[in-house]
Amino acid sequence: MVLNISIPDSVILSTRQTSYQFEAEAKKAIALKFYADEKLSVGQAAELANLTEPEFLKLMGQNNISLFRFEDDEDTALEDDVNMAMRYANA
Repeated sequence: MVLNISIPDSVILSTRQTSYQFEAEAKKAIALKFYADEKLSVGQAAELANLTEPEFLKLMGQNNISLFRFEDDEDTALEDDVNMAMRYANA
């Protein structure tokens, strides 16, 4: 499937990029957003961005997007475990 999105020339020109550069950057931005929103896996996002998985992981790091996905309950559980371990270590 191919999806065509119409971007005004003035927008592309304002970025001082070629249309190819703009498209490549837009694909990366969309891939990062969809991964962060849990709509794509790392592999799917890398494919969308035209990158290898290691390249996409590096891009994620450059954009402060974690590979690890914690649910709120998992964050709380992890924090509880750390606090419990600290209590035992200090006892």
